[in-house]
Amino acid sequence: MTPTDFAATFHVPRETLERLQAYEALLRKWNPVVNLVSKTTLADVWTRHFADSAQLFPLLPPGTQTLTDIGSGAGFPGMVLAILGVPHVNLVESDQTKATFLREVARVTGAPATVHASRIEAVELPPADVVSARALADLSQLLPWALRLLKPGGTCIFPKGRSAADELTGVADSWTMRTEAFPSRTDPAGTILRLSDISAK
Repeated sequence: MTPTDFAATFHVPRETLERLQAYEALLRKWNPVVNLVSKTTLADVWTRHFADSAQLFPLLPPGTQTLTDIGSGAGFPGMVLAILGVPHVNLVESDQTKATFLREVARVTGAPATVHASRIEAVELPPADVVSARALADLSQLLPWALRLLKPGGTCIFPKGRSAADELTGVADSWTMRTEAFPSRTDPAGTILRLSDISAK
């Protein structure tokens, strides 16, 4: 996928695409030193990282104002969602160097994102409409982390691989929630879980 392909697929205006291209340039500049993403994925960065993140945007509940992305790493999906139009995004990343990278991306792109260089368990944030996490942990770990950062009635959006069904089964005895599953547009084996009405049993 090229940047032009991305813009056509996700219907983004030129200004938004230019901001994402500035993000890509920073990613390529920093990655040899910081190891933000696997080097093998940079050859197809617009599919593997930008499109993989952007596909979550239409799954956000209508009226979403705040999103907290935990274990943000290189900023996928949280930074992309901020650039695409979520009014405010909190990015939680414990690695100080990665957090510095994220702040530079936010500065250069003008993304409405605040970076918190903190462990997920320790960060103190106002509850968000949505909590997201990509390739961070299984649901048994994600749900306790997410619930304390989520508004009552909020939504979690977690891209998952082929383990999604097994992870849901694994938490069924401990958690109750409304579960929706959407096929990934970038990974034939991937599933995006949208979870709401979450509570511990």
